[in-house]
Amino acid sequence: MTEVTSNMIVTINDVRKAGYCAGGARGWFRANGMDFNDFLRNGIAADDFLEQGDHLAQDVVVKKISRESGNG
Repeated sequence: MTEVTSNMIVTINDVRKAGYCAGGARGWFRANGMDFNDFLRNGIAADDFLEQGDHLAQDVVVKKISRESGNG
């Protein structure tokens, strides 16, 4: 995976563009003890998102990096 920049923020739009729905993301945030409403307002640092260590977080960040580098 391409390196995540320290200021990269993941938003609900990134989640949607990766093919996940807002309802599923809400459940994911709840299951991981994270504040979904804060995420909707402010996004989340990609590093913090990846700390969850699961496929959804990794997939969203990889697809964001790909889009931002012009490959997706």
